[in-house]
This record gives sequence, C-alpha cells and structure tokens, in this order.
Amino acid sequence: MKIATWNVNSIRTRLEQVCQWLQANPVDVLCLQETKVVDELFPQAPLTNLGYHVYISGQKAYNGVAILSREPVTEISTGFSPVLGDVGDLETQKRLITGIIGPNMRVINVYIPNGSAMGTDKYHYKLQWLETLHTYLARLQRESPTEMIICGDFNIAPEDIDIHDPQGRETHIMATDPEREALAKIAALGFQDGFRKFTPETGHYSWWDYRTGAFRGNRGWRIDHHYLTAGLYAQAQNCVIDSAPRKLEKPSDHAPVILEIGLASVSSA
Repeated sequence: MKIATWNVNSIRTRLEQVCQWLQANPVDVLCLQETKVVDELFPQAPLTNLGYHVYISGQKAYNGVAILSREPVTEISTGFSPVLGDVGDLETQKRLITGIIGPNMRVINVYIPNGSAMGTDKYHYKLQWLETLHTYLARLQRESPTEMIICGDFNIAPEDIDIHDPQGRETHIMATDPEREALAKIAALGFQDGFRKFTPETGHYSWWDYRTGAFRGNRGWRIDHHYLTAGLYAQAQNCVIDSAPRKLEKPSDHAPVILEIGLASVSSA
C-alpha cells in the first residue's frame, strides 16, 4: 500500500498537476492539505474519474484538508470535536480529517498551523493546536485502538538535519524548541517518523520557499511527515520525497511524500 501526503497550496490551482501526478503515481491514498476551497466547490469529478473516493473538509481561501482513497473510507470525521467535544476556535479552521481504511488502519490527515512568528498570537495558537492534537490522539488510542498513521504538513522541522541551514533556528518559526517539544510529545504516544527509518542523512526537504531561488539551491525544510504506530512502522518498506512536481510551472511550494507499507493494496482488497 502506498500513502502520500501533499500540501497542494490550492487544489483548484493545482488540479491538473495533481491529476497528472496521480496518473503517474497511482497511490492508494493521497492526503491533501491547503485545499483552499469550500466543500461544495471542491473539484471532485476529475479525481473520482481517476478511481478515487474523495473526502473533504474545506473553507474559502484558507486551510482545508482532503483524503483521496481507492477504497471507501469509513468512520470519516473532521476536526477535534467528534472526539473531544467543544474546542472553541480551534474548530473554525479546517485542519484535520480522519477515517478508517481497510480493516484496522486509521489515517489522520493534518495541516498544522504555521505560527507566523515566535511570540505572536498565531504562534500561541499553533502550540495550543498541537497540545489539543496530543489530547485528541491519546483519546483515540484509548477509545478506538487501531494502527494509526498521522500524515500531512506539520509546519515543523523535527531536527536540525531537516533544515538546509539551521543557524538561528531557535527563534525561527517551524524550528523553535516549544514547537519541537510539542511534536516530540505527540510522537511519545507511540509514533515514529517513517521517512527517517530509511533516510538518516540531511539534504532531503519537502518545502522550499518560493522566494530567492530556494528550490534551485535546495535550500529547503522537511516539514511534511508520516508518523506511524509501531505495527505500521515495522511494515514500512520505503518513504521518499518526490521533488518532481516542484519543478513544474506554478507549482505548490511543497512536494509529495510517499510512504510504502507492506500491506495489500486497498485497490485490490
């Protein structure tokens, strides 16, 4: 089974690129972030025509997540509230969608807030969101135990090797100690980084700033991840970043990250 995550930075803008990529890389599951469109305007038909079931949670111009799956996904829910109840303004931004694939695998697709700058209201919102995600995952583990994969745009580089130049990272958004500690706390629930199982060295990134020719110089950050519970981690066979779409005209600033697990393809289940 192949599961990919990709922040497409507007599904309507990048629809043709996504469809072409899926035709060349017919993954079983594709988790999208930053779809930037309300549900009723999400362009489902081209994706269903490629054989995917489409599950969405979007809003106008910002945020938005979606799961594309060759097999129907069950127990779809969006946001924290189905598990935690009222979480206030953490539910107004569409950043989480989850469901069960196959007999016993939960996919959780997240778009974690960027945080803007250290010390700002948006930064504190990000830390609050991460703490709530920890509570949400812990509750899921207690009440609905399954193997889990959390994938998406985490907007956090877990280690210095995940940044082309970590100098000054202590005050740079996406690499501050509180952000890393929040992610480590989530991982301590029993999740492991799928990419680092296979690629321990630096130089591999999933996001490059549009400015200053960052992609051409490979001045990037690895902020798009797959985190797996122990059973799935043991069965993971490969995890790669496909930088090819970043070379296209008007690309997303993120690249897809593809995880391969030694399970039967859901398309043949």
